[in-house]
Amino acid sequence: MAATNPKQSTARTRRAITQRLKQEGPLDAATLAAPLGISAMAVRQHLYALQREGLITYVEKSQPIGRPAKLWQLTPAANKLFPEGYAELTLSLITAMGEAFGDKGLDQLLQVRTRQQIASYADAVTAQAHLSDRLQALAARRTEEGYMAEVQPQADGSYLLIENHCPICTAAEACTGLCASEMEVFQQVLGEQTTVERTEHILQGQRRCVYRVSQTD
Repeated sequence: MAATNPKQSTARTRRAITQRLKQEGPLDAATLAAPLGISAMAVRQHLYALQREGLITYVEKSQPIGRPAKLWQLTPAANKLFPEGYAELTLSLITAMGEAFGDKGLDQLLQVRTRQQIASYADAVTAQAHLSDRLQALAARRTEEGYMAEVQPQADGSYLLIENHCPICTAAEACTGLCASEMEVFQQVLGEQTTVERTEHILQGQRRCVYRVSQTD
């Protein structure tokens, strides 16, 4: 049996840490350590190394007893660790479209993209299925595209469609219509008897995009 390469082991552990922080947000060392099968002290060594690289930072949360807890979270620099969907090429194409055809041309491009997305997602989402099943199918397709999507049912009967990563974030910063069109796509794919509301937005400085989806019938 081949010996474990220490460098590979370290890289896997740090990748697992950043992946979990991306999906779940701020966590303490003990919480991060549990599924890794290593001690909180060992995790802290990785956390401090990632901090030195500028990839993570922490906030302190007061506790009833003892010192404040350190909750670790990703910095904007950590975005480079996750897929960006050919960000530079997409951005240059958007810029070129704007220069060549103006705002009207960009609007037409977004309309075509919206129609294509609706058609693509409609193939994966069964219109007659329960809302939760439709959302799970949509989340699976979005995860394939790099959005790290998940669905969480809420006590009031609504659902949260959570996207922990945005692979088109760089392009969306330059062309906000990309985000606006996604709201239309979700509404069309999930059906007219649903309401879709964005409650968190990466472009507004939050760590993820969240959509509250509810049945209106």
